[in-house]
Amino acid sequence: MKLIRILTLLGITLFSFTLISCGSDDPAVEDDNPMGMEDDNPMTDDDPTDGLEGTTEFLFPNLVYDGLVLINDAGNNRAYLMDKEAKNVFEWPLGGNNIGNDVFLLPDGRLLASLEADSPQITFGGKGGKIQFISPDGTVEWNFDYSTADHIAHHDVELLPNGNVITMVWERITAEDATQNGSVLGVDLFPEAIIEINPTTDEIVWEWHAWDHIIQDVDDTKDNFGVVSENPQLIDFNYVPEDNGDIMHANGIAYDPDNDLIYMSVNFFHEVWVIDHGTSTAEAASHTGGNLGKGGDLIYRFGNPTAYKNPEGKRRFYNNHFPNLLDKGPSGEQKLLIFVNKIEADMEQSVVYELQLPNPLTLQANTDNEPQVTWSFTDPDLFGARVSGAVELPNGNRMIAEADFGVWEVTDGGEVVWKFNGSGFFWRAYHYDKDAPEIKALGL
Repeated sequence: MKLIRILTLLGITLFSFTLISCGSDDPAVEDDNPMGMEDDNPMTDDDPTDGLEGTTEFLFPNLVYDGLVLINDAGNNRAYLMDKEAKNVFEWPLGGNNIGNDVFLLPDGRLLASLEADSPQITFGGKGGKIQFISPDGTVEWNFDYSTADHIAHHDVELLPNGNVITMVWERITAEDATQNGSVLGVDLFPEAIIEINPTTDEIVWEWHAWDHIIQDVDDTKDNFGVVSENPQLIDFNYVPEDNGDIMHANGIAYDPDNDLIYMSVNFFHEVWVIDHGTSTAEAASHTGGNLGKGGDLIYRFGNPTAYKNPEGKRRFYNNHFPNLLDKGPSGEQKLLIFVNKIEADMEQSVVYELQLPNPLTLQANTDNEPQVTWSFTDPDLFGARVSGAVELPNGNRMIAEADFGVWEVTDGGEVVWKFNGSGFFWRAYHYDKDAPEIKALGL
């Protein structure tokens, strides 16, 4: 391994790429969104590493895609663009707000950011409570606060084609109500919800609540009793025995505009859930209606068939992040990239899967509902215990954000061609071509 790294560094020198050293200050594993300290030793103007964000390794320089990378650094509460040599080319002022995880660049150069509320009362890792549009100069063009003792927006946001914003929400269910519905924990629960906000009016125009689609099989004297294995469209909320009430812990959403579907990564269930957005709020609370006639029930789910007591299908997810929808194939098949934090339950190694979903989506009891794996990548050195994600590059490479390390770029054949190592905590890394509208809007 030492010889490989020596040869790598010599290769980098020959290609005239600059390397710098940077320390690490890894946050504690228990927090899904740890907050680190800002660098108190800023670089001087005559420092040769000024503007570099970390160390880069060009393992196969001719195979590296020459684009820009948007880094979401939740450890230092920064959102910045860098090139493949780790040179910072643009950074947005966040006004002192902590990142509540996702920060996404819009075509007009603004950020759509999930930020942390000033005094959050629900404090699970990944807490947010504040959503903003932030202009390139740091001006807050829209602010929406959604944080009380009974609910808080968290983790991820998505801009819809109609200009509205969807975000995930933890909402409080009292211990009394939870017990009446068959919970075995005897504590307040915080299941998931999704809300859609109109930024022009600040009105919540649509919502979906997991609590409307639950089932339990432990107490036939309580509500929602049924056979879990016969109802894959419903959520067994006793599956996760978290005594702090965080029983689902979703961490990412993606929107399919062609079919009006929402994909949600549910970390503690080790699954992705698919929900019909083509419903009214009333239909989303029911089991009928909407584009697919199933109301707000799960249209599809995958990653962990044991979560709904399905004896068929292979479990592949052991904690998962960033359900990233790819362009559809010629026959309309939907592919998805996802970062799985552990390749096995007791194995400190991560894996990225590209999955081809069935077309149409079908979900049946006692049936193998799992999608087909069309590509995967893992490496003994790849391990993001939390967060992380992957995107596809225009040349077919994949760019992988590893939480406590930085970013990888790998080819379709699995060759590692580039690495970036920084001292932050990397929620995600997004790719942009240098002539993309988002970049032109910044004047770069």
